[in-house]
Amino acid sequence: MEENITILHNPRCSKSRCAIDLLKEKQLSFEILDYMQHALTKEELAGIIEKLGIHPEELIRKGEAEYKEHFKGKNLTDAEWIDAMLKFPKLIERPVVIKGNRAVIGRPTENILNIL
Repeated sequence: MEENITILHNPRCSKSRCAIDLLKEKQLSFEILDYMQHALTKEELAGIIEKLGIHPEELIRKGEAEYKEHFKGKNLTDAEWIDAMLKFPKLIERPVVIKGNRAVIGRPTENILNIL
């Protein structure tokens, strides 16, 4: 049975668009989750982080204004980082491609090939 593929996507992100192009090029069916329009739940985000096998802080985009303004230099718990991403979804690194119980951050885009 084929595992479903989901991509956490921000249409404004060129890397996110490249990830979609790669999946289309491979002729794979996948679901696009625009997390900027449809907020993730705490459980969904925690599950994605678990599938990535990383700490929540590793999913943070540290170049974003929201990070610099609210979080730079702070030592937050995993739960606090998850709350920060829920409050400021732009902080979530993208794209994230999820297949079954595994996930990868598509930076560089070739990382996605590791779970296909």
